[in-house]
Parts: sequence; C-alpha cells; structure tokens
Amino acid sequence: MRAISRLAVLLASSFAITACDVDQTKEAELPDVDVNATGGQLPEYDVDAPTVNVGTENKTVEVPTIDVDAPKDDNKE
Repeated sequence: MRAISRLAVLLASSFAITACDVDQTKEAELPDVDVNATGGQLPEYDVDAPTVNVGTENKTVEVPTIDVDAPKDDNKE
C-alpha cells in the first residue's frame, strides 16, 4: 500500500512540474568585486571583569576500591 501511495505522489508531482512554463527574462551576472580589498577590523570592547579569588585547601578523601573477578574462559582453543 505504501508503494502505491508513493507512486501516486511521484506521478502527481511530476505532472505538476511539467505543467509549469518557465521563461528566463534576464541573464544572470556576477557582482563586481574589488581585488585589492584590505582586511576588515574587529570591534573593540572595554570590559571591566570582576576579580575572583579562589582559596585552596588540602583535604584527604577516601575513595572506594573495586575488585572485579572475571569469569574464567574454559573454552580456550
């Protein structure tokens, strides 16, 4: 059923496209470009950022240990 509906949509769109009559009324042209262009300029910003003081402390943290026992592979070739 999907194939039939896709075919119907394809046929309908192909008829719609062929029914249009397009005539070119003006030739396209490229814009004029100055080859001797210079680089641009980035905007300038005056930013007064706040001062941030970060203190440091030495602390001891206990980390859990994990022991993994992998099963033995008895089917070694």
